[in-house]
Amino acid sequence: MASELCALDHQGAFQLLAATILSAQCTDERVNSVTPALFEAFPDATSLASASQREVELLVKPTGFYRSKAANLRGMAQKVVKDFGGEVPTELHDLVTLPGVGRKTGNVLRSVAFDLPGLPVDTHVGRLSRRLGLTKDTDPVKIEAELNSMIPAPQRGGFSLRLILHGRAVCTSRRADCERCILADYCPKVGVA
Repeated sequence: MASELCALDHQGAFQLLAATILSAQCTDERVNSVTPALFEAFPDATSLASASQREVELLVKPTGFYRSKAANLRGMAQKVVKDFGGEVPTELHDLVTLPGVGRKTGNVLRSVAFDLPGLPVDTHVGRLSRRLGLTKDTDPVKIEAELNSMIPAPQRGGFSLRLILHGRAVCTSRRADCERCILADYCPKVGVA
């Protein structure tokens, strides 16, 4: 199950959605240090929807880009309340209508919070997919489509999260540690990536 691999601390879809919005250009560790106070102050979409911009900015400032993140969080919460009765939607086409939510975030929600098919493509997934010869593409939407054709729907979220963890710990952008790589036997880039 993809939820076991998720590095963002959360309880439920709303918290995961907020944490994922905050994770843009920020480490999961930093997000996890900020979200307890955020969720204590605003435990659900309704409370966050009525929060002031300044209140949210002060809580999320350590994550960087705090003004736009606070605006996205408030806008997301307002739309969740207005259009979805306070419940985070499960369909990707609904999720991407929320401020601060693109395909990657929508797929994180689908795979982690709802245990539905979703394959988030971030920089790690893109880089490792190219290194492993699974794609030559650099466009995340095209990579998602290519990987979706190879990975059974129930396994897509877990596959993506495993690539992310592997890309952070072993096959980093600066240096691929081929000696420690469990995929070295299958990787066409061993020793050159």
